Amino acid sequence: MTSSLRPHGGRKTPPPPDQRTPPGQGHQRDAFFDNAKYLAIVLVGLGHAWGQILDGNPAVETLYRVLYTFHMPAFIVISGYFSRGFDLSPKRVKRLVTGVVVPYLVFEVAYALHRRFSEDPGNDISLLDPTYLLWFLCALFVWRLTTPIWKTVRRPLPIALVIAALASMTPTIGNDLNMQRVLQFLPCFVLGLVLRPEHFRLVRRRSVRILSVPVVVAAVAVARWSLPRMETSWFYRNIAAQDGGAPWWSGPVLTLALFGCSVVLTACFFAWVPGRRMWFTTLGAGTIYGYLLHGFLVKEGTYAGWFDEPVLQQPLGEIGLSVLAAVVITLLCTKPVQRVLRCVVEPRMEWAFKRDPGEAARDRERQEKAGVRPTGVRGTRAPSEAGEKVSV
Repeated sequence: MTSSLRPHGGRKTPPPPDQRTPPGQGHQRDAFFDNAKYLAIVLVGLGHAWGQILDGNPAVETLYRVLYTFHMPAFIVISGYFSRGFDLSPKRVKRLVTGVVVPYLVFEVAYALHRRFSEDPGNDISLLDPTYLLWFLCALFVWRLTTPIWKTVRRPLPIALVIAALASMTPTIGNDLNMQRVLQFLPCFVLGLVLRPEHFRLVRRRSVRILSVPVVVAAVAVARWSLPRMETSWFYRNIAAQDGGAPWWSGPVLTLALFGCSVVLTACFFAWVPGRRMWFTTLGAGTIYGYLLHGFLVKEGTYAGWFDEPVLQQPLGEIGLSVLAAVVITLLCTKPVQRVLRCVVEPRMEWAFKRDPGEAARDRERQEKAGVRPTGVRGTRAPSEAGEKVSV
């Protein structure tokens, strides 16, 4: 991540994060959101590590349930917030294809091959059945395509909640593209779309930060109480109520209850995210790398039996696994990893897209104003475009 060191409006220091350029209207990054993305992806890694040692471990399962109540919702809210400028313009569609569709296709094949070589030689490659954590890319693709709808309707969040509640009691939706998760997590994305900078300022006040402490303590107590009374699968939001052997009406009830708990705990999470630049701030730009890559280690550990070691059922082993998960996912978000894998995670793929006529016209206008003779050779950059860096 880079940031300008020049004065802003005559001030010696940059403005607070909440006063910087809104998403989609400039290239300046906000330290608060980069910090939030990094911390959220670390929690995702912790959750996936803890998920392998739940059996007979009520303490870990309690923390696991609290974590699964808000860690993906927080990530999805941020995704929705930064999707507010999405439309169906060629530029946005191109970014959707290169930043979501292509990584999904590449990593779906990679995860299928990994399982074929490590565990099941007969494992099929299915592009309609997302492997493990790749459901999020499918969901993000659908959510962003529907963004113009949510920006047009009058009450987007209540509508999204109704859709999620209906999905939770409709087992016939099936597993293609993991549509249950797409629909049940939809309200979190729509919530991100309707949020504004002032909402983030509100939850980052000192009073909210203090209040969040007893709220989290209460959440831990409720999670511990729920262990013998509620299946952990509810927190995954990937099946209808009837599929889990519950009555149909429990789907909408728990969907709304989990959404409310997610909003509260996500607000507590944001309250404690630092707004200034930290040592990990730059890692926030590489969270997609950590997200896509750490799953290989978790899956390999499952196939090879790493998580069956008795030491992982001891407190020191659990702490060690947690620290290791945080360190590994941090390393996977670093610049060297980004440079090596950018070609498949954030490819430019200029060869695959038509050039936007409007963009070409603007380029010609800039060249004429600069006194540069426009070039007529397709695929050749004009002098004024030389060295221009495209921000992904």
